[in-house]
Amino acid sequence: MTKRSIYLHLVSGGIGQTLDSLAKACGPHFPDVEFQIRHWNLVRSHTQLRRVMMGIAQEPGPVLSSLADSGLQKDLEDGCTRVGAQLLDVMDNTLVFLESVTGTQAADGKAGAQYIMDANYFRRIDAMHYVIEHDDGQQTRELKDADVVLVGVSRASKTPTCFYLANKGIKAANVPLVPDTPLPPELFELKVPVIGLTIAPEALIEIRRTRLNTMVPTKHHTGGVSLRQTSYIDPDEVRSELLWAKRLCGRHGWPIIDITRRSIEETSAAVLDILEHPNPISAPG
Repeated sequence: MTKRSIYLHLVSGGIGQTLDSLAKACGPHFPDVEFQIRHWNLVRSHTQLRRVMMGIAQEPGPVLSSLADSGLQKDLEDGCTRVGAQLLDVMDNTLVFLESVTGTQAADGKAGAQYIMDANYFRRIDAMHYVIEHDDGQQTRELKDADVVLVGVSRASKTPTCFYLANKGIKAANVPLVPDTPLPPELFELKVPVIGLTIAPEALIEIRRTRLNTMVPTKHHTGGVSLRQTSYIDPDEVRSELLWAKRLCGRHGWPIIDITRRSIEETSAAVLDILEHPNPISAPG
């Protein structure tokens, strides 16, 4: 079935991350529609807004906006009315809702206010530095300074999850679980949460196989043994490795998150949920 094509204009006074995430989250709910996204970011002057209106007029379609400047928002509304474009002010509707539930009037906003260099900003920067310095089992003596430590077998999304958490201001370290390789003693003395990441064997094998293929030719041999036949992607070895890792986490009471059907964002959300509500039971897949 041919999909309908609709232009969707995202007009933001900042970098557009909020609107872009919203559009990506909502898009899959309309499988018969292909949204042609048009980004209009850093719109902070009437000159820039006129350029936006020209684009909307040339490619008519609905508009989502998050302009904090009330004057620019009003001009955008007037412009959309003139060209017959439907407009939803995401920022205003959200603020009205929050005003109603808090009983407090929202302060005047400024474009990009969420990126102001305040304490939270510097916490995110510190967290990012921490993740870089404590990735893949580095500097284990400083694990005590982490907010959370992720453990798991190779290619279980430990590193990308840590970086995503850092963007939330969470200092996340990660330590690989490798059979027959001693773990750092500091890991067992921590007062901060340790969380295991696991994944279905079939999914892990596919990820590892892809990784190998990007590193070396498929037919490359090491010591006369094809890389496709090494324990790294051997089904029985992988299942055994995952079972060993799960049992290790179980012995130490570390909660486990199954990332098989989760995006990095969903895995990070599960980690944050455990940090807020400590629970020894594994997070459901």
